[in-house]
Amino acid sequence: MHTRRFGSTARQVSEIGFGTWALGADWGSVDDSDGIAALNHALDHGVNFIDTADVYGNGRAEKLIAEVLKTRTGKDAPMVATKAGRRLNPHVAEGYNRDNLTAFIDRSLQYLEVEALDLVQLHCPPTETYYRPETFEALDGLIRAGKIRRWGVSVEKVEEAIKALEFPGLTSVQIIYNIFRQRPAELFFDMAKRRDVAIIVRVPLASGMLSGKFRPDSQFAANDHRNYNRHGEAFDVGETFSGVPYDAGLAAVEDLRSLLPAGVTMAQFALRWILMQDAVTVVIPGGKNPRQVGENIAAAELPEIPADTMRKVAKIYDERIKPFVHQRW
Repeated sequence: MHTRRFGSTARQVSEIGFGTWALGADWGSVDDSDGIAALNHALDHGVNFIDTADVYGNGRAEKLIAEVLKTRTGKDAPMVATKAGRRLNPHVAEGYNRDNLTAFIDRSLQYLEVEALDLVQLHCPPTETYYRPETFEALDGLIRAGKIRRWGVSVEKVEEAIKALEFPGLTSVQIIYNIFRQRPAELFFDMAKRRDVAIIVRVPLASGMLSGKFRPDSQFAANDHRNYNRHGEAFDVGETFSGVPYDAGLAAVEDLRSLLPAGVTMAQFALRWILMQDAVTVVIPGGKNPRQVGENIAAAELPEIPADTMRKVAKIYDERIKPFVHQRW
């Protein structure tokens, strides 16, 4: 597993990390045993970055991580990034204050069973939050208090990511970037590199659309956001299929199939495409079982994608996808 330096820190993290949203909720049912097996498989094969959030299963994902990490200490311990803020009700910028953030972090400390959190990310807060410096001063205070080691943000929009770069304590930005969401590479990536800010890429497979396994008649469980959030009914629609209409996504996937090298899956190609960007620090696909995790990890060992193929991917995006998403996020 290749590694990349995590922003301004000395920490080296695996290019492929592990996203635990599916272990907590919103992707159909996952047994604890399968979730633990998937985490262990990732760690056994070189993954040393785990991303989670306090709302994933209302803490379930954090507790599963804690169970796995009890046997992995010292050099074997991965970097664990969690998120805070989405438990607010209502979810408003004023809620991102010192008292609430402290309470959220105290619970994550308890659930992850650690003395300090490696990385805490604001969890897609309202845009107004980035214009409230007191929120980021509170995070700096939590570092001084020894509750967190560093902080970052998870954003919906490129504009939010760029605004976050103004705060000197920022270590990382988590953002959606994939073949169907290419805007971050236009301006933000270079800005983050200049400021030595780590970039965590989430939703790399567009909610599985870029696995190439879906059909027009594919069905999703009632408790799967790919069923109940296609139009943004529960949270930002950009988190589901990257905001791309289902039929448009399927058509683009069919165009992409002709670009796949022999023996490479669509998912692996999509992950390797992301890693072509040297501004990207770590990409965090999910996995419900060891098989899915193993397929994701293998993407890190693929050769670079030829320039001509990269141009063809860009053309498919421009023609099939860009009108739906580019200016929205």
